[in-house]
Amino acid sequence: MKWPNSIRLFRHDTSVFNELRGKKKEDPLYQDFLVAWERDKHSGRTQKLARKVKEKFALGVGDADTPLADLEGRQAFETGRALSACETTPHVIFVSPYLRACLTLEHMMRGWPALKSVKVYQEERIREQEHGLALLYNDWRVFHALHPDQAALYELEGPYWYRYPQGENVPDVRERNRSWTTTLIRDFAQKDVLAVTHHLNILGIRANFERLGDKEFIRLDEEEKPINCGATLYTGYPNEGSNGRLKLTYYNKRYYELVA
Repeated sequence: MKWPNSIRLFRHDTSVFNELRGKKKEDPLYQDFLVAWERDKHSGRTQKLARKVKEKFALGVGDADTPLADLEGRQAFETGRALSACETTPHVIFVSPYLRACLTLEHMMRGWPALKSVKVYQEERIREQEHGLALLYNDWRVFHALHPDQAALYELEGPYWYRYPQGENVPDVRERNRSWTTTLIRDFAQKDVLAVTHHLNILGIRANFERLGDKEFIRLDEEEKPINCGATLYTGYPNEGSNGRLKLTYYNKRYYELVA
C-alpha cells in the first residue's frame, strides 16, 4: 500500500484568538458595531466603531506566535491521556510550527508519555491559512468595514476563491497539503502518522483526500467546522484499489470533557 496505515489529525487546543471571539460577542462595543454593520457596512459610524473594535481587541502577536488560552492545555492533556489508554503509538509526528500547535503537542505528550519517544517534524506545509493584511484586524467584519474594495472582491469571488492581501486562499492551502501528502506516500507508507495542525488545514486535507469541490468545502466550514483538539482519523485499506486506499474513520471526535 502506498498510503500510511493511518493518519490521525488534531486541531490545536483553544487559542487566545479563539477565546477572544467568544468575549467579543458579549462586549457592548462589539454589539454596537454589529448593529451598525447590519444597517450599512461602510457608513462613517460603522467605520468609526470598527476602528475602536480593532484597537480594543488587538492581540499584539502574529499568527505564528498566538498562544493557547489555557496555560495548562487541559483539552490537549485529556486528549492525550484518553488516547494513551486505547491507541497504539504512532511511528511519526508532524506538527505545525505555529506556537499554539507546538504547545498542544507538548500537552498531549504529558497525557500520552509514549509520544515523547516518537520522531517529531515541524512541518510548515500544515500551518494555518495565511490571512495577510486581514490579520491586523482580527475580525473579518472589521477588515471589510475598513477596506470596502476587499469586501466587494470577497462578495464577488466567495470565501473559497478569495485570496487575502499578502495571504492565501483555500486552493493555496490545498496545494501545499498535496505536497505534504506526497511526502507521506514517499517516506511513511504503511506507517501510523499523527499530525497537530489547524482548522483550515484539516478541511483542506479532507477536501483533497475525498476530492471535495468548493461548495462542499464551504458547507463543511459552515456546518461542521473542526473543533479545538478534535480528532480526525483516516485508516488505510491495502486491499482496495491498485495501491490501497485511505478512508475517513471518524471526524471531529472529542476526547475531553466540556467545561461550562
